[in-house]
Amino acid sequence: MTTILKREINSFFASPIAYLVVGAFLLLNSLFLWVFKGNFNIFDNGFADLNSFFQLSPWILIFLIPSITMKSFSDEKKLGTLELLLTKPISPLEIVLGKYLGAFILTIITLLPTLLYVVTIWKLGNPTGNIDMGSTIGSYSGLLFLSASYTSIGIFTSTLSGNQIVAFIMAVLICFIFYYGFEGISGLFGNKASFLTDIGMKVHFDSISRGVIDSRDLIYFVSVCILFIVLTTLKITPKQPS
Repeated sequence: MTTILKREINSFFASPIAYLVVGAFLLLNSLFLWVFKGNFNIFDNGFADLNSFFQLSPWILIFLIPSITMKSFSDEKKLGTLELLLTKPISPLEIVLGKYLGAFILTIITLLPTLLYVVTIWKLGNPTGNIDMGSTIGSYSGLLFLSASYTSIGIFTSTLSGNQIVAFIMAVLICFIFYYGFEGISGLFGNKASFLTDIGMKVHFDSISRGVIDSRDLIYFVSVCILFIVLTTLKITPKQPS
């Protein structure tokens, strides 16, 4: 599993796409937070906090993470190397976990430079250091759980097609449905369908972002990750002849 994890990380940074993906994430966030006028601009809001960043990032990650995961199994299927990989002395679950952890670590690496935003807000506060660190830590924790769930979805969709673009589109669609789709559908039917909101990721992400870690939110995100990791494992496991 460790070998696959290292291979995933090395292959990602061996491609210029890696730097484009990371650069695009940081550039888009920086433009919306510090340059473009609008609801996300920190200077326009008049408050030295990172609420805008944590409202914006889940939407950008919906596109960023599928672009990282889309080649995980799609390339293996396209090149015909998946069957060869499955003959190695390693279980399908270990293969999936290796690719999953590789993609998740890459996402964490992408998020690390945004800690500069925390330092900037710390300096901008009046007085200096006037920032709600509990909420900030909670929001970053929420982003990590959200990213882990997006990654599991992206890994799964990469097994569904040998075409990376198709895998990317399917991952974006499923991530959108899980993040906002259920809440949007619930809003159409009012209180009668309020239970749908709890199925979506947004309500659980918002809960963690308030700085209060609720076991129900943790169980939800862990369950989503396990669900799609299991589905991915079942998808790549060779069927035994009857």
